[in-house]
Amino acid sequence: MAVEELVELKFRLADGTDIGPSKYTSSTTVGSLKEKILAQWPKDKENGPKAINDVKLINAGKILENNRTLAESRSPVGELPGSVITMHVVVRPPFSDKNTDKMQDDSPKKSSCSCSIM
Repeated sequence: MAVEELVELKFRLADGTDIGPSKYTSSTTVGSLKEKILAQWPKDKENGPKAINDVKLINAGKILENNRTLAESRSPVGELPGSVITMHVVVRPPFSDKNTDKMQDDSPKKSSCSCSIM
């Protein structure tokens, strides 16, 4: 019986703090990683995620899909054996009822640009 490889991960939040590092098997799904992030989310942080769909995990510039495993999602480029892999956590901001009103609004849209620096 083959021994499954353990991958050491930490999750970097937008403010620069980390959750982890912890070790996971290569067969762990991205969805279960998000569940662990929700369970370990710092209680003192505002605007925490409510569900796994509120969280996006980014590794090596790619947004990871919930149904994929770590083995399928890993990028071998730039990873050193035995090192901790840092995945970035992006939380979807909570939506207000104003967004649903905008979707029903048929008035012409004004072109505008806005930038967010995180």
